[in-house]
Amino acid sequence: MPALSPKQLECLRFILRICEERGLPPTRGEIAEGLKLKNRQGIDQHLRALQTKGAIELLPGLARGIRISESGANELSANTAVSANFRRASPPASLDTLPLLGRIAAGSPILAVENIEDHVRVDAALFSPRADFLLRVRGDSMKDANIFDRDLLAVHRTSQARNGQIVIARIGDEATVKYYERNGRRVRLKPANPDYSAIEIDLQEQDFSIEGLAVGVIRTGLGGNR
Repeated sequence: MPALSPKQLECLRFILRICEERGLPPTRGEIAEGLKLKNRQGIDQHLRALQTKGAIELLPGLARGIRISESGANELSANTAVSANFRRASPPASLDTLPLLGRIAAGSPILAVENIEDHVRVDAALFSPRADFLLRVRGDSMKDANIFDRDLLAVHRTSQARNGQIVIARIGDEATVKYYERNGRRVRLKPANPDYSAIEIDLQEQDFSIEGLAVGVIRTGLGGNR
């Protein structure tokens, strides 16, 4: 792979850090803020250069469509600590279908038949960690995280999450998509829209579970203005 410039390496490191901290790639706006760049065109130039040099893949149609390639992971390994997820080589998977969930039926397992409204042909390996299902987003409570009404949220099924990651959580019979924050017995689910309030949960008094992590967004174009 051609050598990366210091700024390109800084950009690649930032993408990796956000992937590891939040479980999904950053938006261009988040990269600009993280690198303290005011010019959006400069971010696009860095990303195109990283793609040309084989360090990343830019995935069309995905709101957070950035994927660190094996070559990019190797370059990072030579310059910084990289998690096992990115050190492992993973050959491209063939296209498969993922179940698409609409509204989640009260009290049912998340992948129960009654929750699945369709199957969508998409490569689950485009996402890291690998996506297990898609969830149709309802409402605009996560719009500032670039997740809009009617988008398809790619979800990696897990019951574990770190603070700051976007989770699919179930509170009693209700499911929601929010930023996760835990402090002892208390969990706070934070929206990415100032018009909404955080949800406060006492784990000793309320039925709460994590159903998965958001690992990507597929833009449907069916929602409101972007």
